[in-house]
Amino acid sequence: MTDLDPYSLAEEASTVLTDKTGIANHDIALVLGSGWASAIDEIGDISAEVEMATLPGFPEPTVLGHRNLIRSLKVKDKNVLVLGGRAHLYEGHHVDTVVHGVRVAVASGCRTIILTNAAGGLNPEWPVGQPVLISDQLNLMGQSPMAGPAPPEGKAIRFVDLTEAYSARLRQLAQEVDPTLPQGVYAGLLGGAFETPAEIKMFAKMGADLVGMSTVLETIAARHLGAEVLGISLVTNQAAGMSEENLDHEDVLEAAAAAGPRMFSLLAGILERL
Repeated sequence: MTDLDPYSLAEEASTVLTDKTGIANHDIALVLGSGWASAIDEIGDISAEVEMATLPGFPEPTVLGHRNLIRSLKVKDKNVLVLGGRAHLYEGHHVDTVVHGVRVAVASGCRTIILTNAAGGLNPEWPVGQPVLISDQLNLMGQSPMAGPAPPEGKAIRFVDLTEAYSARLRQLAQEVDPTLPQGVYAGLLGGAFETPAEIKMFAKMGADLVGMSTVLETIAARHLGAEVLGISLVTNQAAGMSEENLDHEDVLEAAAAAGPRMFSLLAGILERL
């Protein structure tokens, strides 16, 4: 427990991270979603590795497919901070814990945040294993990192502009790496259970192309602190009711593993161009 406000806690964690990695400033942060971990294993030169839960404010990830690991990489002249896991609301965490990694990354100097996730696809033309750039989002989690006490002095006011939640510049850069990448709207749900077919029909009418249980809160927190965000979903299953298959997290991880080479090429190409 701590008496620090979430922004001060992020600053404290950033200071400890600097001590443990020996890197005073990072440029880019990459948050890995379920099954994405192996895609980063051969990218860049490893400068340092830190157990995530040894830093202030970080719980140990409990979801299969996430790692209790923060890695500092050197990619060309950039220092890249890779978070091997994340916290989720459905695990019982507070919203400030869910976005803590992003706030620590920004406190560590990152002005670009790449958020990845595994998602259910609502577009029947997208096969399992298809990466999709997130063009916009629906926050259906019922919470926001901007609710609660006002941000402290020195931080932007809570009313962050989300007109361009996901950077058009970064999406264009990603499509230079892979011109076949489609774009879509990501709906973030509280999770813990997959969606029902009736819910999927409702989300489709609301404009959703992808559904998942993360990312939207982190995006809000990153934009509030002035960072650019690139969001990438990997379609690991057809959304409920769109196929005859039952939904299972093990199948999500298997689909992500099978897409590993394509994810590696995509992330490596993006990081080299930033």
